[in-house]
Amino acid sequence: MLRCLHLADLHLGWSPSDLPGDRAEVRRHERDLLLRKAVDFALAPENHTCMVIIAGDLFESHRPDPAVAEEAVRQLRRLAQAGVFLVTVPGNHDEITYHDSVYRQRGDSWPGVLVRNPMPDLVASHDLDGTRIFVYSLAYTGGLTRTDELGSLPRAGDAGIHIGVFHGSLDWNAGDRSLPIASQALAAAGYHYVALGHIHRHGESRVGRGLAVYPGMVEAKGFDDPGTGELTVVEFDGTGVAVKASPVPVRKHVSAEIDVSAVPSHDALADACRRTVAADGDALVRMTLKGVPPFAIDVDALAAALQSEFFYVEVLDETAFLSEELGRQLASEPTVRGYFVKRLMERLEQAADEREKKVLDLAMRKGLAAFQGRGGKR
Repeated sequence: MLRCLHLADLHLGWSPSDLPGDRAEVRRHERDLLLRKAVDFALAPENHTCMVIIAGDLFESHRPDPAVAEEAVRQLRRLAQAGVFLVTVPGNHDEITYHDSVYRQRGDSWPGVLVRNPMPDLVASHDLDGTRIFVYSLAYTGGLTRTDELGSLPRAGDAGIHIGVFHGSLDWNAGDRSLPIASQALAAAGYHYVALGHIHRHGESRVGRGLAVYPGMVEAKGFDDPGTGELTVVEFDGTGVAVKASPVPVRKHVSAEIDVSAVPSHDALADACRRTVAADGDALVRMTLKGVPPFAIDVDALAAALQSEFFYVEVLDETAFLSEELGRQLASEPTVRGYFVKRLMERLEQAADEREKKVLDLAMRKGLAAFQGRGGKR
């Protein structure tokens, strides 16, 4: 049995823009450790890994910070020095097109096989424990790669395991840089395994008698790009191909919805959030509020009340604005807040379309949050 570690979309060098203080730097550093974790896994004797494929977007940018690039090369060199067969394919984030691309600057000393040809070709033929491995790939290069000519893919006639490696979109055309690849072309080529990158969620599909796999992005980039938390291991034997997942420790991103309709107060809402989110204090947490609140919600105050309990907290308010009872109650106040609510409720009743209603609803939320911060008495 031959075992391969299939990586893609590590996006080393990425840093979040929405985290406060030094937490963005903490997250950047954590994500940049992922390659070392993957290499440690591959080199562990019990994992019997003889091949590592990186199917694009190893870096967030074609010109990563020199320290990030140097560390990545150092880790990949560990694989090459241990005799692990290594194949690296540029992606669309770390595209080889540019003259200052990391792959052009460091290409001649890159560990293992670095794919640089702009059209599909046999890029490597390598013997692993008596089995011949054939690898076919390309590096998308602006002005040179002809995506309209990818309907016919190469394949040698020799016996062995035939693997295609592409950073692209399977049966989906989002433009040339997405490198659209057709299942039909892959099936006709007869590859045993197609190692894909570009889509950040894990996915598997049959292409003829072969298997095409997106390993997904292991380490999250955010709540909407949550990562898999798993390494993808591929096993080749005489009966076919098997894909297995191996968990890797990453910082959790936890999303939860909270119905505020029956929650009596802000303090009670904070307690309800704590009960709903079953996560440790190292997690990044997104709480989405739903329902019809019996009080005006101050999202900033709620997030501040919870912030010290988690690595990061984000609160989204998707509640219906106010119950009729609360609206009438606030509008009847002999205060500036009461006048504000009364006027906006009148305008909401006269709103011409949904867009105007959404704008007025947002104005009501923002205004009440501001009044709440000042006690609502001015």
